[in-house]
Formats: sequence, C-alpha cells, structure tokens
Amino acid sequence: MEIKIIKDPITRNDLKKIAKNQFGDMVKAVVDVEQKIMAIGGELHADEETILNEKCDSKRENVWGINLYPEKSEKDWIEFNSMINIKPHLKNRSRGVENPETQEKIREIVAKLIPS
Repeated sequence: MEIKIIKDPITRNDLKKIAKNQFGDMVKAVVDVEQKIMAIGGELHADEETILNEKCDSKRENVWGINLYPEKSEKDWIEFNSMINIKPHLKNRSRGVENPETQEKIREIVAKLIPS
C-alpha cells in the first residue's frame, strides 16, 4: 500500500479501510510533532519516517512511531510502540514514547487529523 502523508483530517472509516487492507485491525503511523502531520500506510514505521524526511523535511528528533487501532475506544486506540522511537540522545531508550508531554502532543495531532 502507498504511504500517505496526512496534513488534512481523514475519517475513522478511512483508517478502518487502510487497516483492513494491511494488518486487519491496525495501521502503523509516524507523527511529526513539530509539523503536526503524519504518515500512514507503510509496512514499517521506518518507511513512513523516510517518506516524511524526504517529502516534508521532517527531522528524526520530531518523528515518533505509533500504531492506531480504529475499532478501539478513544482511550485505547493509540499504541506507542515502534523501533524508530529508540532515541537515546533524547533520553528515550525504549520502543515506547517515554515523555508524557510528547505522548500528549501525539494524541492532540492524531485527534486533529483523525477526528472521532
């Protein structure tokens, strides 16, 4: 599937279709917290990160990998888990997003780009 850069809102139904065509119930996404955009539809978060870097000049320190589960409730539909999140220079030593402020920025961007 083609990786799409999301700058304008899409629907949860659009995301469900993407999920169905890929992983069934999940869509991988990479969010640029500086530009407030995201890439979706890649098999790997690293592929989405590369597209954001090449097409939008995203910087590594601003991009974070997440998984979206469009069928789950608002509280549970974002999973902070990706290899691209391992950034020791930013004190993020796990696949998660350890900084609560960064998590909140990601939630706000996702909510704006994929409103309920």
